[in-house]
Amino acid sequence: MPSLAERVRGNGRIAAGLLLNLLVSICIVFLNKWIYVHYGFPNMTLTLVHFVVTWLGLYICQKLDIFAPKSLPPSKLLLLALSFCGFVVFTNLSLQSNTIGTYQLAKAMTTPVIIVIQTLCYKKTFSTKIQLTLIPITLGVILNSYYDVKFNFLGMVFAALGVLVTSLYQVWVGAKQHELQVNSMQLLYYQAPMSSAMLLVAVPFFEPLFGEGGLFGPWSVSALLMVLLSGVIAFMVNLSIYWIIGNTSPVTYNMFGHFKFCITLFGGYILFKDPLSVNQGVGMLCTLFGILAYTHFKLGEQEGSKSKLVQRP
Repeated sequence: MPSLAERVRGNGRIAAGLLLNLLVSICIVFLNKWIYVHYGFPNMTLTLVHFVVTWLGLYICQKLDIFAPKSLPPSKLLLLALSFCGFVVFTNLSLQSNTIGTYQLAKAMTTPVIIVIQTLCYKKTFSTKIQLTLIPITLGVILNSYYDVKFNFLGMVFAALGVLVTSLYQVWVGAKQHELQVNSMQLLYYQAPMSSAMLLVAVPFFEPLFGEGGLFGPWSVSALLMVLLSGVIAFMVNLSIYWIIGNTSPVTYNMFGHFKFCITLFGGYILFKDPLSVNQGVGMLCTLFGILAYTHFKLGEQEGSKSKLVQRP
């Protein structure tokens, strides 16, 4: 049985990990928005920087024996790597084009879309309670978008595409981890360089490489430092998520996620002075209620399933 000092040290490490994840998860949203608003850095190029830094970070991690890489056939990861490109690019385009509140609430639609995909394509069934929680989530997003005075049609198209591709990516990641018997870091280690190569080929067709607004354009030192910092923080987000789930539980990560959701919404309106109407506030509360209800029912069902397995002779 661990001593009091060991338990205190263990709890201290968990608290430090949660705090790090809170800081980097919120920071990456605000920093990327700042880069778009104040520097106009191209979206796909920023995503490419994130992918390259993430792969370099994972390479260092495996050299430090933080995880052991596993040989995987590239052909089985092609679709996953492509969807990874799509979900990050469209999510960043949504952040670039929308207010942080609309961007954050649109991401909440990922849960309903995943349920629809798993129901239609994988014949998975969900309880009535889980299905009912999708009503306040969806209603809240619609309310916020309808009453958003900075409503941007193109931004909503990007948000919708981001939600669709993100949902597909999350479903496929779960399936691939099960199929290939790997954890998230092992999968990302092979996926990140493939996604980087895909974006490297695509960037010249959509964004300039040289001159004003290009990757090799006349950027200020502060802009380049911000972009590099954004890449490092993006890697730290991935690493801290993996550490939290590995050292606590999905329950802790989910509940902590709601806290980050609220702070990001609040911080967006403080930092970027985005207007917020009463109806938008109602929409946000409606979505947050739906997310909390979904998490409560989902975790309850998972605990019930575990109890049945333990009791089975």
